[in-house]
Formats: sequence, C-alpha cells, structure tokens
Amino acid sequence: MLSTSLSASSVPAVPGLHPGGLPGLPLQLSGLMKGDKCEEQGPDPKPSAPQQPTEEEEALIEFHRSYRDLFQFFCNNTTIHGAIRLVCSQHNRMKTAFWAVLWLCTFGMMYWQFGLLFEEYFSYPVSLNINLNSDKLVFPAVTVCTLNPYRYTQIKGELEELDRITEQTLFDLYKYNSSSTLVAHPRGRRDLRETLLHPLQRLRDPALPAAARRARSATSSLRDNNPQVNWKDWKIGFKLCNQNKSDCFYQTYSSGVDAVREWYRFHYINILSRLPDTFTSLEEDKLGNFIFNCRFNQVSCNQANYSHFHHPMYGNCYTFNGENNSNLWMSSTPGIDNGLSLTLRTEQNDFIPLLSTVTGARVTVHGQDEPPFMDDGGFNLRPGVETSISMRKEALDRLGGNYGDCTNNGSDIPVKNLYPSKYTQQVCIHSCFQESMVQECGCAYIFYPRPKHVEYCDYRKHDSWGYCYYKLQDAFSSDRLGCFTKCRKPCSVTSYQLSAGYSRWPSVKSQDWVFQMLSLQNNYTIKNKRNGVAKLNIFFKELNYKTNSESPSVTMVTLLSNLGSQWSLWFGSSVLSVVEMAEFIFDLMVITFLMLLRRFRSRYWSPGRGGRGAQEVASTPASSLPSRFCPQPSSPTSSPPSPDASRALTAPPPAYATLGPCPAPSSLASASSSAFPPEEP
Repeated sequence: MLSTSLSASSVPAVPGLHPGGLPGLPLQLSGLMKGDKCEEQGPDPKPSAPQQPTEEEEALIEFHRSYRDLFQFFCNNTTIHGAIRLVCSQHNRMKTAFWAVLWLCTFGMMYWQFGLLFEEYFSYPVSLNINLNSDKLVFPAVTVCTLNPYRYTQIKGELEELDRITEQTLFDLYKYNSSSTLVAHPRGRRDLRETLLHPLQRLRDPALPAAARRARSATSSLRDNNPQVNWKDWKIGFKLCNQNKSDCFYQTYSSGVDAVREWYRFHYINILSRLPDTFTSLEEDKLGNFIFNCRFNQVSCNQANYSHFHHPMYGNCYTFNGENNSNLWMSSTPGIDNGLSLTLRTEQNDFIPLLSTVTGARVTVHGQDEPPFMDDGGFNLRPGVETSISMRKEALDRLGGNYGDCTNNGSDIPVKNLYPSKYTQQVCIHSCFQESMVQECGCAYIFYPRPKHVEYCDYRKHDSWGYCYYKLQDAFSSDRLGCFTKCRKPCSVTSYQLSAGYSRWPSVKSQDWVFQMLSLQNNYTIKNKRNGVAKLNIFFKELNYKTNSESPSVTMVTLLSNLGSQWSLWFGSSVLSVVEMAEFIFDLMVITFLMLLRRFRSRYWSPGRGGRGAQEVASTPASSLPSRFCPQPSSPTSSPPSPDASRALTAPPPAYATLGPCPAPSSLASASSSAFPPEEP
C-alpha cells in the first residue's frame, strides 16, 4: 500500500496557527516513495533542505511502476549486447524498429539453436571408441562334432524299422531301391507304410496352373519320345493335423532330398525322446576313436582338457578348454605352432545315413561360459584337408539405459534362461522358443533344454505336437512370438573373428608313412584313407585385440558448453546475462500480478471499504482513540514541545484526514477543526 509523506514545513499556513503546524501537534506522514514531490510550499522564506531517506524509509524490495520503466531500466543496465540501442534510438522510430526486429530475430535464432541442441541431447547419441590392446589372451573353447548321429542300443530296433519304412517310401516315390533290406524282410510294402504315422506323400503343386503344366509336358515330349512324369509339377510332404483333426496342412518341400531328410528327422526326434534321462550315450572306450591327436602349445592334451556330450544331429561332440577345465589355456605367442592342433577321424561309420548326408566334422569357437550352438555358428571340416583357423579377439561394450537397448546380465529379460550358462542373445532366443513349445504344445523340443517336470515331444503321447511345432516354427521365423523383441543384446560381448586356410593333407609324398603310423597307433584301417582323416589348427593370428566401447556423444557438460557458445555468439554475454534476463521476466510477472491485484481491489474491495472506514472513524468516540493521536493540553509550567518531539508525533495512516477532533480545550478544538476539516476519501 502506497502512502504519501508530508513534512511539517509542507503544510500550508493556517491563520491563527503556528507556521510550522499546530501548536504542540506537529504532523509527519510516513512512506514517501522515491520520485514523489510536494507541490505546495509553506510561507517559510527559507527553503527547507531535502530530507535524506533513512533506513526505515527505504523499501526492501522495489518494483517499477509500469512496463515502460521496467523496459527502460533493463535496456540501460543489461549486459546483453544490442539492448541499449532500443533506448538510445527511441527518438528515431526507424532505428528503434530496426533494432527491435533485429533483436527479436537474434533471439529467435538463438532459441532455435537451443531447440536443436536439446533435441540432440535427448536423442542420446553415442560415439564408438576403438582401442587396441596387447596382452596374454585366454584361449577360447573349441567344440568339435563327428557329424555321425549314433544308434543307441535301447532304440536300435525302432531306428531299423524307421530305415526300412524310409527305404520303402523312396521306392514308392522314386522307384529307388538302396539295398536288399526289403528282400531280407519279406513284409509287404503296404504294411510297412501303415505302421508309421504321417507317411510321406507326393502332392501336385497347386500353385502351378494347368496351362503351364500342359505347356511343360508338350515341351518335354518334343525332346523325349518316352516322356516321364515331370517332377517339377509335384511336391513331397507329409500331413499334420491338430488334436481333433479339424485343421490340417501339408508340410511340403520342392526338393525330394530335403523332404526325406525332414520327414526322417521328424520321426527320429520322436524315437530319440523315448530314451531315459539317466542313459549314457556312449561307452568311454569308444570316445577316443574320433580324436587321433591333440596338442596345445606343443603339449599333448589330456582328459582334463575336454568334455563330451552327444548332439541329436551332429553325434559325438568334444569341447576343449571349456568351463570344466581347471586350468584354462593361455596364449602368450601367436602363430600356428602355439595353438590347438587336432587330428580327427572323419570316416562314415554308417550310423544313420538317412539323417546325416555330409562327411567330415563340425567345429565352433565360443567362450567358456557360453553353450556351443552348432547350428548357428559352426562350420564343417572337409576330409583329407588341413584346415587352419586364425582368430582375432574383439570385445564390444554397449551403453544401456537411454543410450541403447541392451541388458547387463539378462535379469531384466522376461524369458527364463534354460541353459546353465551366462546370458547371451542366442541362449535367450532358444529358451523363448522352448517356453512357447511348452505353453502351446504341452511338451519340450528335444534340441533345447527342457524345463523341470516337462516331457520331450513324442507323437505317441502328444499326437498333435508336429502340427503345433511347425505352426510355431513359422510364427517364430516371422517374429510373431516376440522372441527377437524380448531377447535384447548383451551390453558386453566377446567374439572371435575367424579366417580359414585350406591345404591338402597329407600330401602325396607323405601320405604313405602318415597312414602307416595312424594304422599302427590308432587302428586306422579305412580303405580310402584320405576320406577318413582331417586335420584342424586353431590359433591366434596376433595378440592385439580390439575393444569397441560406446560413450555418450553429448553429455551435460557438452550441452552446457554448446548453449553458452550459442548465447555468446548471438548476444555476446555470459551466465550473468541469463540471470538478468530471468530477473527481467520475474519483474514482468510481478508487475502484471500487482496491476491485476490493484484492478481487482479497486473494483470489488477498496471503494466500499474506504467509505465504511471513514464513517466508522468519524463515529468513533474520541475517548476511545489512542492517546498518542490526541494531544493533551499542556500545563502552564510545561515548556513548548521541541521540534524533535513534534516530528515524533505522527498521524495514523491511511485515514488521517478522516479523524475527528480530539477532546481538548475550546481553543485547541477550534484550531484543530479549522486546520483539518473532515474530508471524504
């Protein structure tokens, strides 16, 4: 609330009174604001010196009276370049308009740049840092498989029956008789076909129109006088149905080889799932027949350096330098002589020829805490060839959180890890598919680890699992299961870049004595000796390994630096100039609030309250007023009041003009009433 301050000398002289005011009642009104002037001067010939504001009269917080005053003060005192030109050029409207437009455009350009900087920061870009390190390296785990699925004794009879049915199917479809099996087993062909579910059939391709088939037949008849059935018009497949036989489809293949292999594989999985859980795959004395020689760093391997397991499709597999190895191999020198060297037996023992159609060995390189995925990352070795694999280690560290979609240990992935290993993306994907198999089909796929208390799929127990599996496989390939979305990449990955070289082994000049030594030491008696042996060398090409690490491209420090650079570029100011701008905006908001508050009070509150206040004060008895507002008559013996005492006595703001006469002698009352007549506010 604003109050006007009047000194005793500024009160106009009243006849019959002391020039300085009422006798014994000098008045002083407090609250003189900066800039207010008294318009009337007293009759005192001596001009009074201007009063210096005291500490009590200075306000703690002062605001400007209008937007114009605020704007002028800001332009005159700010450190932002160009703002003062708005005030200095106020007498030239063209210059003022030019500088105003220029100032606003500069402001707009700066905040546009600010927007781009913030957009870049909140997009969380990363930079890739490449570091080259050189040190001793831990040799990775190497898994080698024979590519010969084994005929287990417990299911040998069922596998022989499957072989006979497959041979009969080949004869019926392609008129191919592979052996004398049908002669040795005089059962009828129809009986063999009816003993197995889901028989393999030849189906006409519905996608090929009849006109195209007739044109193809006419073309073939011109070339051949005895035209045969055009196999391109047919597809080979087998029928699968759901539980209640309401929905069926044919799993078809354009290649007869692929159809026979997949059909045989489907029945082989059902037979293999009937093995007991505690069954040991192979006897220990047969395990050494695959590895003729093993050396690492010119030192022979022992049984503690490898472990064995059986893969349903790739047969016997050996993992060298795996997690079960108590002393991991270390490579301190690169080169072929300082790595792993294996001599392998690759002869085909005719374990399951209809399931495995290749010869050689399957190899994959992986970390000690990762399972070997032979299908995903393996490669085949060719018999009679020495394969040299040089490795180079690479490490990748990704940023998680807002900077990338990766996981540290897989604990935040909604898929249970079914493998006894650390989290990898392949582990998660296979576990996700197995979970979907258990939920949708009610059984587990034999190629992946199964959860507890779940059986492997067998059409004797789960007659529609094949229908469910192939439907699920199609959904998995098109990512309708969401496994590729759920399974995020790990933030830390170690990989090995492989490069291969091949050479004939053994050479023509040395093959005689090499095979002689193998036959004497390892009982190697194969007729075509070159097709039954292969050599593998795996080593580090160099001990320098590359580490790729991600780091934030724009940090908070970088963002603030860029913002300061833009501010300095467009306005040539600093952080304090930003504070000045914030203060200007704050003052602008306060002035707006005070103006709205003043308008509200003048409309709804002040006029009524002022009238009622004047009436209340006028009707108040004089005896009820405080004694400091009512001067008492001085006694004859009392001395006249001093000027300091007169200034100490003040009238009560803000309704000082509405005060009635105080109880006093008649002379004092007449003087008081003549000096201050009652007024309406």
